[in-house]
Amino acid sequence: SLSFLELAGLLHGALAVFVVKNGNGTACIMAEFSAAFQMNYDTKSGPKNVSFDLPPTAKVLNSSSCGKENTSDTRLVIAFGGGHELTFNFTRDADRYSVQLLSFVYNLSDTLIFPNASFKDAKTVESITDIKADIDKKYRCVKGTQVHMGNVSLTLREATIQAYLSNNNFSKGETRCKQDGPFPTTVPPVPPSPSPAPESPSVENYSVNGTNGTCLLASMGLQLNLTYEQRDNKTVTRVFNINPSKTWANGTCSSNLVTLDLWSEDVARLVFQFGMNANSTRFFLQDIQLSMILADARDPHFTASNGSLMALQATLGNSYKCNAEERIQVTKAFSVNIFKVWVQAFKVEGGKFGSVEECLLDEDSMLIPVAVGGALAGLVLTVLIAYLVGRKRSHAGYQTI
Repeated sequence: SLSFLELAGLLHGALAVFVVKNGNGTACIMAEFSAAFQMNYDTKSGPKNVSFDLPPTAKVLNSSSCGKENTSDTRLVIAFGGGHELTFNFTRDADRYSVQLLSFVYNLSDTLIFPNASFKDAKTVESITDIKADIDKKYRCVKGTQVHMGNVSLTLREATIQAYLSNNNFSKGETRCKQDGPFPTTVPPVPPSPSPAPESPSVENYSVNGTNGTCLLASMGLQLNLTYEQRDNKTVTRVFNINPSKTWANGTCSSNLVTLDLWSEDVARLVFQFGMNANSTRFFLQDIQLSMILADARDPHFTASNGSLMALQATLGNSYKCNAEERIQVTKAFSVNIFKVWVQAFKVEGGKFGSVEECLLDEDSMLIPVAVGGALAGLVLTVLIAYLVGRKRSHAGYQTI
């Protein structure tokens, strides 16, 4: 029961230490880190960027949990300021545990952090993460772990995090983050062996509606490309088509972020987030997040995200369309192929696509037949002129008797 939890949030130098204990007084989660936030919000004079650190007054809430029998619903909830909450949601299997989802609730009525905010309500953003470690080992990342949650970027520095503790304290063994590498290895990397590509995915129509109407229309076929290490240490690249008949969709609308959330039997979560440029004149795909289980992988929990994309761009009120296949590289190990995409975000009048802005790939494909046709026309014209000139000269060599 949550009422039996003993919780503490202490300071150690510049780092904050957070501990979650169960009813027996045994620690199940320990975390030590400093945190820096960067984000933007709307004011009456336009969008504004703000940066702030996790303050020394941050504390663990009793909504934190060691989970049922120490295997599920394990979470660390940290509160600070005027109604802000940072939540680490943990999950595990037989070999590893991870922060499956990191969520942040920020309250725009906090004038110390958000002066002159246009709205005074609470917002929630979230993202899957790369924070994971072997069971009975602590996660350690010195250089900094960055997590992009919509319009919020969080950096954890000098981070030591461990869940499902067995000795009431951090373990001696540790799993280091890749940012702290490179690490010495005696096994040379094996080049990926591509698997045969499946047929093109089926195109599906998606829409997201909010209180002010439709904020997203999308028609597209989706294909995922994943590179990972199997249990036999062989690196493979696999391709997955998103099957619309076995996929469910949801989404949210806000003034500066539109989210399309997809999940299926194979994909735990596939998120597309659209943002706007600083002048609020163009929309673009800014973030893709993926979480899925790979049964044959050495680490079955595959997660990837990138909140710094600038894809599928068009003017607000217009739509972006591309018949050619587009490949979006999300991370080194994950990319998305998008087929026959037609998308419009934020300003969607009457629930219908606006004027079309064609992609460069389609424009280039149109130039090829035009160029070939022009060359053929020029060749025919040259042959015709040569024929007429030759015929005129042949007549000039004879006289009538």
